[in-house]
Amino acid sequence: MKRILSTELPAHAGRDVVLAGWVHRRRQLAVVSFLVLRDRAGLAQVVVRDDAARAALADIGEESAVRVKGSAVANPAAPGGVEVVDPVIEVLAQAAEPPPVELHRPTLTASLPTILDTAYVTLRHPRLAAVHRIAAAAVSGFRQTLEAQGFVAIHTPKIVAAATESGANVFALDYFGRPAYLAQSPQLYKQVMVGVFERVYEVGPAFRAEPHDTARHLAAFTSLDVELGFVDDHRPVMAVLRDVMAGMVEAIRVQAGAAVGSLGVTLPDVPADIPTLHFTEALELVGKGLGEDVAAEPDLAPAHERWLCEWSVREFSSEFVLVEGYPTAARAFYTHPDPARPGYSRGFDLLFRGLELVSGAQRLHRYADYVAALTERGDDPAAFIGYLDAFRHGMPPHGGFAIGLERWVARLVGAANIRETTLFPRDLHRLTP
Repeated sequence: MKRILSTELPAHAGRDVVLAGWVHRRRQLAVVSFLVLRDRAGLAQVVVRDDAARAALADIGEESAVRVKGSAVANPAAPGGVEVVDPVIEVLAQAAEPPPVELHRPTLTASLPTILDTAYVTLRHPRLAAVHRIAAAAVSGFRQTLEAQGFVAIHTPKIVAAATESGANVFALDYFGRPAYLAQSPQLYKQVMVGVFERVYEVGPAFRAEPHDTARHLAAFTSLDVELGFVDDHRPVMAVLRDVMAGMVEAIRVQAGAAVGSLGVTLPDVPADIPTLHFTEALELVGKGLGEDVAAEPDLAPAHERWLCEWSVREFSSEFVLVEGYPTAARAFYTHPDPARPGYSRGFDLLFRGLELVSGAQRLHRYADYVAALTERGDDPAAFIGYLDAFRHGMPPHGGFAIGLERWVARLVGAANIRETTLFPRDLHRLTP
């Protein structure tokens, strides 16, 4: 017989079945024992009445991998209304010791460090696994939305010869006797690839050697990057971003609906037109709303981002708000300045539920402009020669954005710490497991 999943049991009532999964929980009563089996789809109840089988079950530790052959019978009290009786249980891999936490509990009560230290087991908990099902669905929606609009997936190097963002917070490597670095982002490469495909995207790791020990920073994270060519300014880029957010939310709704329900997540509505403010307007609103003098601020503080999100919900019933026109000095060297407003750029951020979620911009696309921008900031253009050379050969006006997957999922599920939405997080202190 072919193995079926726990969720398929109702369709097999009255027939012999084969299940396989982990021993989620055992309950030994006076004359009957219950095995709750967990597989990738959910839980199934197995009823054991035979004395010899009950004795054997008592020796099978929780989280052991097993195969169960038996008969599926209707029982309204069982998960899905069907349970397995008269089972033959085969142990595929006996658990050497009990799990470090009680995985059968609806909610894990262990501390976050304990959960992370033993992630190879604790990630099996249905609630923890649900978070990463949502993340997987988000990436699926990201890809589907972009490919429907003619974007091509690329895969760029993660070992680079120079700091991607011209900053100092990079992880240095010995690359066969030469200095090299882990890429802070695929920024320079995805711009280069606009000269090949016009529209590109990438899902891949990014690395930041920033010594932040906060609930919102990681040393390694998953970056969802987009770049598109032949744009007049940053507005077409923001339009693609809006479509991407809507596509990710819809994919989560369709592909991870059970995970959403189990976590009690409220998915946002993505408006056709996300409320948009210029940076100067945002500061003016924040200053009035918080009673602060923020006119000279070069960037938005976390408190400002929270207030703007609350304002957007009040005024537009939108959990998303776009802020465009950030000061040029506060953005990366490749950000296109706003010709109509000296000192300001065509850079933007998307704020969501109180936090900056996405940064993007129209980029510079002419070689001379890059040399001038780097020189003005005190950087040596020679250090970026491999990147700058691409702009000697007719790069179109272009722009793009990047989404931090873990931060996006953390906002969705209401996680207090980004490590809760990260598989095996890397931060200032953590390098294992």
